[in-house]
Amino acid sequence: MNGTLPDNGVSRRGFFQLTLGWLAASFAAVATAVATVRFLEPNVVFEPGQRFKAGKPDDYPDGSITFLEAERVFLVRRGNSFRCVSAVCTHLGCTVNRAGRGYHCPCHGSAFNEEGSVESGPAPRGLAWFLVTLSKDNRLLIDKAQSVNSDKYLIV
Repeated sequence: MNGTLPDNGVSRRGFFQLTLGWLAASFAAVATAVATVRFLEPNVVFEPGQRFKAGKPDDYPDGSITFLEAERVFLVRRGNSFRCVSAVCTHLGCTVNRAGRGYHCPCHGSAFNEEGSVESGPAPRGLAWFLVTLSKDNRLLIDKAQSVNSDKYLIV
């Protein structure tokens, strides 16, 4: 023995290069597997339905305009007729308030008349009116996905 170590063909630098190469290849394989699994998962946004049931017609007094906060709509009753107007300002989506014989947006000052048409302010168009029907259990059914003209009523 002459005091030298036997040469097995792998230097320290070579060992680190091999280790780094295997780590990079392993990372790439894991990243590809994760991306593949993510690709197979659907990108679906589940939103609440646009149809909802309000109360029974008798729950709303004649001549009333009732704000349904959870749905951001006003339910209007005149005699035996019902209709529903959006409480979402067409300017930037703020919730409008009742103001005298119309509606007022507190955010930017848009004013709408009783029919939901723009009277003043930055709103580009009037408030939307929604379809009101009667459900099988005799409750008012409002469909916010179906806009109607402001003169469309449900007569009970």
